[in-house]
Amino acid sequence: MRAIDAGILVCSECHQLNRIAPVERQSCRRCGARLHPRRPNSIVRTWALLCAAAILYIPANLLPIMTVNLFGQGSPATIMGGVIELIHAGMLPIALVVFVASILVPTLKLSGIALLLFSVQRHQRLSARQRIVMFRFIEWIGRWSMLDIFVIAILVALVSFGNLASVEAGSGAMAFAAVVVLTMLAALNFDPRLIWDNTDADPAHD
Repeated sequence: MRAIDAGILVCSECHQLNRIAPVERQSCRRCGARLHPRRPNSIVRTWALLCAAAILYIPANLLPIMTVNLFGQGSPATIMGGVIELIHAGMLPIALVVFVASILVPTLKLSGIALLLFSVQRHQRLSARQRIVMFRFIEWIGRWSMLDIFVIAILVALVSFGNLASVEAGSGAMAFAAVVVLTMLAALNFDPRLIWDNTDADPAHD
């Protein structure tokens, strides 16, 4: 049974449980925040953030993410270009970490949120358990999305030896950081309670 079926509303600010009152606009009895059965325009906002992230994901992969200068010489490298260079240099574990954090994780987040939204809107054949596992996985992998940006920030700050060696962040890093932030906001704007609202319409649910 859902909380709303039991006559209870959950405050989105302080998570206080409130009994549904026969009033047009109800506020939380603890913090005074406006109460809603579901987050207003959750799906629309999530789609908007997801589409913006998908658009920025293209320049994030095509533009150089950083330039490593050694003895005054260096060439800009994209994310995939950096992974290939690491493989050629024999640094396979580091290349694998960069590939997972910078390419695989953002792709999984974009496709996962899109599939979740589509399944909720179109009542696709996914059980509530499958959807909530997918949502929790998206939230879990989100913490690793900024790993590449952190590495670049550390390298820019630490590797600065004039003409001997230096690291410069490229425009692709800004686009990639924007993708990470937008996908995180998309996951936060999605109301997971919508998953359970669609459970009765799914032919296979548990």
